Amino acid sequence: MLFDKIINEDFKDILGQQDVKKQLKSALISERNVILVGAPGIGKTTLAKNVAKILPKNKDGKSAPFVRVQGSPDLTAEDLIGDIDPIKALKFGPTNKEAFSPGKIFQANGGVLFFDEINRCSEKLQNALLQALEEKKVTIGSYKVDFDANFIFIGTMNPEDTSTEPLSDVFLDRFDLVYSKYPENPVIEKEIVKKSGKQIISFPEKLLDMVLSFIRDLRIDENVEKKPSVRASIGIYERAQAHAKLSNRKEVELIDIQEVIISVLSHRIRLKPSVKYLQTTEKYVEKEFSNHLEKGGYL
Repeated sequence: MLFDKIINEDFKDILGQQDVKKQLKSALISERNVILVGAPGIGKTTLAKNVAKILPKNKDGKSAPFVRVQGSPDLTAEDLIGDIDPIKALKFGPTNKEAFSPGKIFQANGGVLFFDEINRCSEKLQNALLQALEEKKVTIGSYKVDFDANFIFIGTMNPEDTSTEPLSDVFLDRFDLVYSKYPENPVIEKEIVKKSGKQIISFPEKLLDMVLSFIRDLRIDENVEKKPSVRASIGIYERAQAHAKLSNRKEVELIDIQEVIISVLSHRIRLKPSVKYLQTTEKYVEKEFSNHLEKGGYL
């Protein structure tokens, strides 16, 4: 039943990304643990939530659990696995199963454990997950029984993030990596922006096409090290509308985009060292956008 659901699932909440969807489906069918690798804002979380939607409901008729863990150096093994509840320990005894307070991996039993930014977790946490990933069970301290931990593990990893922990070979060997990409073409990106962004007032198609063209040009700009995500496109779409509304206009004009583009975009990109020592990111965005407008005949 689940096999058929996976095969026939279109993951409609994500537009485009057909190759990524096929890779994920084949990993799910073969019951593999998966890490979605890609830049922020390209639908990794939405894709993982889609997986939870197609899983069988539990005995109470509720949807399969979707438990999210945010990767962080502060995350502890107890957060993931659980710990002894001191009040229950007094009542049942410290070695009684009833004294154990389950952590995230047990809350995800029968559903999806979604580990966002998995390359931010420590090696100790990686080791804590090994048994669950391999055996779908966890042995807790002095308990004589194993706890079931039967879940689909989907992690994410941003390869451009520098503030991360190295993932050990032993840990990575438990996963298949599926590489997510930016929207394949401007048409799909426009659909995503319109679907996900707030509609406040009219945004002329010609201006929106121009904005998306500029964003996509930055992604292939050899001077840009960190590329702008789809959130940048959505941000300009929403902020330009809000700016026009505050100026008592009924539709977005070029001046609205020019007024908000640095605020939305400059911190979402990173210039290569050879460039950023010569000019600020803000100046670079301003100059490149002006050049883009001139080439497109908007000035």
